[in-house]
Amino acid sequence: MTEITDNAIDLGPAVQQFVLHWGEMGSQWGVNRSVAQIHALLYLSDRPLNAEEISETLKIARSNTSNSLKELLGWKLIRRAPVMGDRRDHYEAETDLWQMLTRIAQGRKEREIDPAVAALGLCMAEAQGDKRLSPVARERIGAMHSFVVAMDDWYQQMIAIPPSRLMMLVAMGRRVLAFLPKGKGEK
Repeated sequence: MTEITDNAIDLGPAVQQFVLHWGEMGSQWGVNRSVAQIHALLYLSDRPLNAEEISETLKIARSNTSNSLKELLGWKLIRRAPVMGDRRDHYEAETDLWQMLTRIAQGRKEREIDPAVAALGLCMAEAQGDKRLSPVARERIGAMHSFVVAMDDWYQQMIAIPPSRLMMLVAMGRRVLAFLPKGKGEK
């Protein structure tokens, strides 16, 4: 006979709203809704959860939960957490917000920015020898490449700043502009 269990966690309204909203935001950022909802659930959980608990709480298929957990592990946004007396894998989320932001930024950089830098570099090399290409197109390819490389360099500088100092910089907000020379059109 099969044992029927109910591993669903009773979520309060605030947690439900957070999980649903995080799922919607994830969809807007190009992340699967289930992945984002599982991340939100684990982030708010006060204890590690196993896949069955996650599936039943969020009412999603076990296979979807398994694939989503693999993706979150790949992004290093969650980790396996051993639970005494239970052989199943349990998961907990990274709760340090700077670590989460850093890992997401690093993952997106590797998946999106690095290939763009490489592709634009190839385009520039091909554009240099192509007599059919207009000077305007050549200039714009160069400008795009320079911009993406500059943003990549800026990212490398920002990621090297300790979180406490970076938070001070963020807290300064637009006051930091007072230390910079005025640009064209600024009052």
